[in-house]
Amino acid sequence: MPLMLNELLQIDLPIIQSPMAGVQGARLAAAVCNAGGLGSLPCAMLSPAALEDEVSRLTAITDRPFNLNFFCHEPAEVTTAQRQAWHAALAAFFDELGIDPPDQPAGQVREPFNEEALAAIERFRPAIVSFHFGLPRLDWVEQIKSWGSKVFSTATTVAEARWLAANGVDAIIAQGLEAGGHRGSFLTNDMTTQSGGMALLPRICAEVSIPVIAAGGIASPEGVGAAMALGAAGVQVGTAFLLCPEADTSALHRAALMSEAASHTALTNVFTGRPARSIVNRLVREVGPMASSAPPFPAAANAVSLLRQATEPLHSSDFTPLWCGQNANGCKQVPAAELLHWLAQGVGGTAAAI
Repeated sequence: MPLMLNELLQIDLPIIQSPMAGVQGARLAAAVCNAGGLGSLPCAMLSPAALEDEVSRLTAITDRPFNLNFFCHEPAEVTTAQRQAWHAALAAFFDELGIDPPDQPAGQVREPFNEEALAAIERFRPAIVSFHFGLPRLDWVEQIKSWGSKVFSTATTVAEARWLAANGVDAIIAQGLEAGGHRGSFLTNDMTTQSGGMALLPRICAEVSIPVIAAGGIASPEGVGAAMALGAAGVQVGTAFLLCPEADTSALHRAALMSEAASHTALTNVFTGRPARSIVNRLVREVGPMASSAPPFPAAANAVSLLRQATEPLHSSDFTPLWCGQNANGCKQVPAAELLHWLAQGVGGTAAAI
């Protein structure tokens, strides 16, 4: 029988705080680590220098095991025709806001894991290095493991779980359809292959002999207990932490999470070019949810960022990615440690309200 997550990592609670780029940094990760869970630092939007600074900040405020998370997508070449088609799809918004989009992109802000990132984290020897969208070069994976670090990655199908297990990961994060943020899929772009977490989890557990961590829609002790009953070695929770004071969630995003809008989410590619679950807003409704004109990840974000820059100062989230899972009921304005311990009651099967 695979180890429980807390046994594998020598932590108190088998709960991972999901890495959430753009809405959190070292402060939330450290709060979860210090409370006995596994805090995660999203690294995909950090330059090598910023990465070293943020991990240094993290290690200054916790001495517990932590997770560094990276994207490992293949950068796509975006043609002039693709960029022009995307600008045409957004033209009405540009006209409305008086924006003249540039002919050339401002630059990609989500870089895949590379040699510079590998070098930047080596001295920290993190307990976990996790990946989204598959794995990077396998010699880099072996180098990470040579430090004594564990390697995790996300599977959204049984086939992806088998592939990850065959390529040396130490644990698999089974991401259900309910999860907020980007899908971790990497073997197929066909979203009809995706299933809910409670359907996916036992199927993956039956296929691999390494620990499987449940992710997606888990926002209460009861959800934690259900995942553990289905064979999970632990759970990964993201959306529920977004209202914690240690999160960097913007005021616009917090307001959406606390509104009725949070009950309506969709998988959409309009923000980055890759399917990700967000609260439905104007851009999702009028251009998506899945827009054939969106250029490949992450290039769609370049043009959308211009719309955000024009509208967010006006207190509008019409063009803002409002990442959120299908279950926002667990979002609570309480310290991360308090939320973590409430969720952890599901491990033992008893829960009290907070």
